[in-house]
Amino acid sequence: MTIERKPAKPKKCRVAECGASFVPSRLGQAVCSIPCAISDATKNKASIAKALKALDEVGRREIKVRKEALKSRADHLKDAEKAVRDYRRTYELSIGSGCISCGDTQESILSAQGWKTGGAFDAGHFLGKGARPELRLVPSNIWLQCKSCNAGSSKFARKGETVSQAFRTGLIARIGLEAVEALEADHQPRKYTVEELKAITAEYRAKTRALKKEQAA
Repeated sequence: MTIERKPAKPKKCRVAECGASFVPSRLGQAVCSIPCAISDATKNKASIAKALKALDEVGRREIKVRKEALKSRADHLKDAEKAVRDYRRTYELSIGSGCISCGDTQESILSAQGWKTGGAFDAGHFLGKGARPELRLVPSNIWLQCKSCNAGSSKFARKGETVSQAFRTGLIARIGLEAVEALEADHQPRKYTVEELKAITAEYRAKTRALKKEQAA
């Protein structure tokens, strides 16, 4: 006994720009012609690539979230310090400041130290975070230094000064003796929570982005 196949019903071409009605010649045929098949395949390929990219981005975000969840308070403190220092360095460079310790200009520092890893400029603490941890994240305690001075340069030896003494002299010239003495007298404990540290990190990263955007405009 022979079973007759029912004639295929007309259907609409899947390619939106075409939309023509056609009778499929094979099972699963979704387009009406070779040109439409090529167009459909190209679009599907682009869609697949886009989907894979989206999945990759989701994966990276998940990894970032997991890493963030594993961070300790010490890790968040480092993040906050880096954010504040990055902002202070960016700001000081933007207004043309030289090294707070040796007084050299940005141009002369770049000429002499531009080859150094990480660049020629650092954001250095006036009162070190080891001895004065309460001032670790205080912006007025962080100033632009050349790499040489921040590493403890011996170039002040001939003047009978240390880098820290030269730092103080430069800071007095910038903000005045009264402000420097107020900073030195500041022993207020600052016990930041993890949430406070996250907020500081977010705030100063945003400030740095805004400053860079302003400079680029």
